Order: sequence, then structure tokens, then C-alpha cells
Amino acid sequence: MRVRTLAAVLLTGALALTACGKEGSPTEQGAPAGLFEVAKDVKVDGSPTFEKAKTRGSLVVGVKEDQPGLGYKDPTTNKYSGFDIDIARLISAKLGFDPEKIQFKTIQSAAREQALINGDVDYYVGTYTINAGRKEKVGFAGPYFVAGQDLLVKKDNTDITGKDTLKGKKVCSATGSTPVKRIRDENLTEPGNILEFQGYSQCVTKLLDGEVDAVTTDDAILKGYAAAEEGKLKVVGKTFSSEPYGIGVPKEDTALRTKMNDILQASLDDGSWQKIYDGTLGKSGSSAEKPKIDRY
Repeated sequence: MRVRTLAAVLLTGALALTACGKEGSPTEQGAPAGLFEVAKDVKVDGSPTFEKAKTRGSLVVGVKEDQPGLGYKDPTTNKYSGFDIDIARLISAKLGFDPEKIQFKTIQSAAREQALINGDVDYYVGTYTINAGRKEKVGFAGPYFVAGQDLLVKKDNTDITGKDTLKGKKVCSATGSTPVKRIRDENLTEPGNILEFQGYSQCVTKLLDGEVDAVTTDDAILKGYAAAEEGKLKVVGKTFSSEPYGIGVPKEDTALRTKMNDILQASLDDGSWQKIYDGTLGKSGSSAEKPKIDRY
């Protein structure tokens, strides 16, 4: 119920829950009409992923399902919504595939690289930080958003004010995520005080129940949870990282990565990116700077 409450807080107004929209179409979830118009006669020469999708007739996209405002799956309708979801839909439409026919597949953080390597998904859009280690296994288009690691604590907590006050505190994050790796690598708390779960929502539940002292991940995610539990949780300190979110693609598919970068750049230039942000994460009241595409 806490996750469902969170969705209700974030996805108000134009970003209504899918169950409240007409047949759960993307436009009912906050995206302006016409934003996902399907392009015609698209070609991505040299992309085996694109050719496989054409033969299939649809795209298989890896996403998260427990991050309202970013990637959220309504437990009643099984429909997905959020900023990452709409970015995935935009890419689909510009590649010439009806975004209504996307086969969304929930993939947890620890399994993302393998899902792309195995070909289980065509691309992945789910708070996926671009870094050198991951580039050795997969490719990235983007970034399409830049977040920063932060901390979520109980409202009445006065002990934790930033990353330098975590010693002796129990800290929770998602298995295989960049945030939990940073907590461990920088020795911000003792190894025995680091807890990992498959989803951030599990960490938030542990925090509310008093079983951990802080949850750490990107600020965009944490602000959503704090808004859902108004008066109970707060985000503290300054962000202590730069988390450029990228679209994960098979490593050798340079043609698809280049095409996606073109699509993302066009969305930044023509205002589509801003419209997607305003209709999703922007509902939290926080603004965001446009990212700069890294064409490595």
C-alpha cells in the first residue's frame, strides 16, 4: 500500500494513475498528445537488435516497476508509467514501433547487464547509471537524465545529516546498484551495516519499520518516497555523486546506440524531453537540467 500511496502522490493531475485513464494510453499518463507518434520507414542499418525487433513486430524493453514517477507498475492494471517509461515509449515511436505494443519486462538492478547480453531485452531504461565498468559489458545511449546519490531518513532523525555521518548506521540500497557500491567502496559505514534488497521499496519499508537508519539511492527516487510518506521521511545532506542515466543496449550494437542518441538529442532540442519530465518527475515540484548527450 505504501508504494501505491506513493504513486497517488506523484502521479496527480495529468499524470493520473493508469487505472484512472482511458485504456491506460500513454497520453493519459502525462505525455502530450502526439508525442509518441510512430515514425514511418525507419532504418537502422547494421543493427541486429533492430532487425530482430522488426521480425518480432515489437520491442522488448527492460524497466523498473517500483519507482513511481520513474518506472512504476500499477498492481491493479499492470500498466507502467513514469519518466523512464515515457522515454522508452519515445524511443520506440521514433524507431517506428507502436509504443502501445512494447513488451515491458521488469529487470532488477543486478540482472541488467546479463539481460542485455543474453538478448532478453532490446534495450533497458531504468535509472541505469552509465559508468566505465558497465561499458565493458553493454553500450549506453544518453545520458537522458543526471541524478545524484542522496540519503533518506526518518523525519525525526537528527543523527544523519549527510554521507559523513553514516558510521555505525544501518544503510539500505538495491542489490548491484551504484549507490550501494559507493557506500561500500568509500567505507561510509561498516560492511555489516550495509543491507541490500532487490527493490528500493523494500528498503523504504525497512526504514519505516525502524530496521535500518537510512536508504540511499538517487535523489529523484528518494524525493518521491519522501513525498509519499509526508511527515514521516526526509531527504538529507547534499548529493554526493553524479548519476548519468543511460539507455542500456547490447554492447556491439553501435548503430542502435547512435540512432538512440539522435532521438534523444532531437527530444532535447524540440521540447519533447521537457514535456516528458514535466508530466512525470516534474510533478514532484523539482526542476531538472537538460543532460548533454555523450557520444563516445
